[in-house]
Amino acid sequence: MLKQKQIEEYEVNPYTMFIKPTVYGSKVYSQIYELEDEFLSPFKPIEIIKKSCEYFSSSFEGRKNGTKQLIGITHKVPIAIDPSNYIYFFPTTSPNRSECIWVSHEHVLNYARFAPDQTQVTFQNKQSFIFPISYSSFENQLLRTALLRTKLMQRIGQTERKSFYLLNRPKLIQSFTETSPEYLHDPFQKE
Repeated sequence: MLKQKQIEEYEVNPYTMFIKPTVYGSKVYSQIYELEDEFLSPFKPIEIIKKSCEYFSSSFEGRKNGTKQLIGITHKVPIAIDPSNYIYFFPTTSPNRSECIWVSHEHVLNYARFAPDQTQVTFQNKQSFIFPISYSSFENQLLRTALLRTKLMQRIGQTERKSFYLLNRPKLIQSFTETSPEYLHDPFQKE
């Protein structure tokens, strides 16, 4: 078992698998599980998610509104914390509830029904955990996050293609005219 370290500051990163609330004294802290490490933070999971959005130059509300605009989801919204590094998290329940766990979409390897309201989730590092969420709800959250990733990647790809086209269009037109037969014909050359 990995030794848990207490930390003050934490931003979600490509190694973060999930963040779950834990009662520590009279406060709600976060247990943070990474691929090869565990941490205990004095902040609630939602506070870490919000701070991580800000770290990657957005706000939680901005990311939430973006998800709503892109895929129409308004409740238990998956969040694109940092799309360029494939950091997408989804909540197991309403983020306003103290028992909400945030799960990284990237690290879920497999999941199975464990009990009526529990799902066993296996992560990329082969570790398994039981989450207090029904199988169908977990699957729904996973699929919503996959849809968000797909739509966002499509949009980023379209923007890149448009940029490429706009940057290279004059060159393409110029190249075409330089290789056309009229351009290659030298009027001063004797035939």
